[in-house]
Amino acid sequence: MSLKYKRILLKLSGEALKSDDEIYDKHALESVSQQIIELSKQGLEIGVVIGGGNIWRGKLGLDLGLPQIEGDYMGMMATYMNGLALAGTLNRLGFPKVEVYASLELKTVTVSYNFKEARQKLKEGYVLIFVGGTGFSYFTTDTASTIRAIEIGADALLMAKNGVAGVYESDPKHNPQAKMFKELTHKEVADKNLRVMDLTAATLAKDANLQIEVFDMQGENNIVKVMNNQLESTIIK
Repeated sequence: MSLKYKRILLKLSGEALKSDDEIYDKHALESVSQQIIELSKQGLEIGVVIGGGNIWRGKLGLDLGLPQIEGDYMGMMATYMNGLALAGTLNRLGFPKVEVYASLELKTVTVSYNFKEARQKLKEGYVLIFVGGTGFSYFTTDTASTIRAIEIGADALLMAKNGVAGVYESDPKHNPQAKMFKELTHKEVADKNLRVMDLTAATLAKDANLQIEVFDMQGENNIVKVMNNQLESTIIK
């Protein structure tokens, strides 16, 4: 099998790690980790950004009457838990070369982010997990993923969706007849007002000519399949 990219930034939602009634599911964590290990062994250089939605969502902060800034930082803290859960699972499955980089360093368990060092670590076969978002409120993990992908020199940003195969002209969950796009330009995403990511992230990706691939990770080995051209997806370039 031939990988389509040499270096990627994989964007996962926190929900990808959860079960129906728990914030973490052992099988989900192991499935993601095993696929990352398999792709690393195939020679892929991998950076990962995970959201925190399985633990904390901004709406909860609003419901509690918290200011957005405090709520955003709480969301960032949730990504630390998810990053450590993934790193710990990778280690437990026998993959020791994992580094957790943080925008806001937690000294005992993370390393302060440095893009030059991160690029070197990728060349050495490390899987890099980026936590803490951008380190600033009012920015989403979409934006953090886009920035990290650009800074590490990724060939593409892979956006893993839950139950959605790619980018559609309208929400396929509400419109079963919605057309899925196989390929789009950044301009078409803007012109068609397609909700692939937030506007800040989309603008950054367009300005940097960053290729984005959107795929459904809900399926056996789907991360491996999309990397080996065995899964339908939408490519934005």
